Amino acid sequence: MNKINFFSFEYMHPPIREEIIKKLIKVLDSNSYILGEEVKQFESQYAEFCQCKYCIGVGNGLDALVISLKTLGIGKGDEVILPANTYIATFLAISMVGAKPVPVEPRIETYNINPEKIESEITDKTKVIIPVHLYGQSCEMDAIIQVALKHNLHIVEDNAQAQGATYNGKKTSSFGNINTTSFYPAKNIGALGDAGAITTNDRALYEKACIIRDYGSEKKYYNEFKGVNSRLDELQAAVLSVKIKRLNDWNNKRQKIAQIYDEELNSIPEIILPKTLDNCTSVFHQYLIRIDKRDELQGHLTKNNIRTLIHYPVPPYLQKAYNDLGYSKGDFPI
Repeated sequence: MNKINFFSFEYMHPPIREEIIKKLIKVLDSNSYILGEEVKQFESQYAEFCQCKYCIGVGNGLDALVISLKTLGIGKGDEVILPANTYIATFLAISMVGAKPVPVEPRIETYNINPEKIESEITDKTKVIIPVHLYGQSCEMDAIIQVALKHNLHIVEDNAQAQGATYNGKKTSSFGNINTTSFYPAKNIGALGDAGAITTNDRALYEKACIIRDYGSEKKYYNEFKGVNSRLDELQAAVLSVKIKRLNDWNNKRQKIAQIYDEELNSIPEIILPKTLDNCTSVFHQYLIRIDKRDELQGHLTKNNIRTLIHYPVPPYLQKAYNDLGYSKGDFPI
């Protein structure tokens, strides 16, 4: 019986293999390996894709979050609101700048943060809301923006799983003050290693983020900020510039596959299928289902050579690393 992997590059890479190799050789022969022409080209491509003015290529998605928070001046004593069910990287970025993560429940229908639950968690220490566009679908950005404006808060979108998704026809990664993404290989557009990016429409934030990613230095050996070393690699930028031209087609294929799943699984009452809101599009980074007998179903599929994953088996607020937050199982029942 054929094995169906959870993720595979088998169909993605062969058609673009030669184009990628040519790009990599071009970088090799250029003798320019740090913040060169390939990074500039991809930053321009990705900014245009996200309907944003500016893009800053960085080392990975976690760095993108950290640099974005640093750019906004977030630090010790500040609080940042985020979904309780995100990947731990979102929590880690907040901790790494010295701030406190404040989890909020998702909507059970979409798995994204519930805007109606945000306001009750806002204190005089709250500075930022991080909407995480989980599994490929945009958060409800109008409602989140209204809360942010009311309380004078920044928005930092975590768009690592929804590159190309839209809300009211507008691309994710274009709503917030400054926004982030990851190009981990298994993302809808992935590098051949770690990579990430920041997008913004704010010139001042763009310029500051560019400085922070490069040791806090605009001019070599002169450091304006306590920065980091997190620059998108020329080789990864070259690969991403090839892939971004196909991203819309790849997302369309994901949507068509999701439609097939919907049609074939809709008749099984025990399975709760993913729901896409009317004013959203999903690019289906994952196709999430819920079922009471989850582990039994996963075991059955495994026996039939169909691989699945649980996203995520332990939420960040229950991880040992975050014992200091003081949460217990059941605090966020959804």
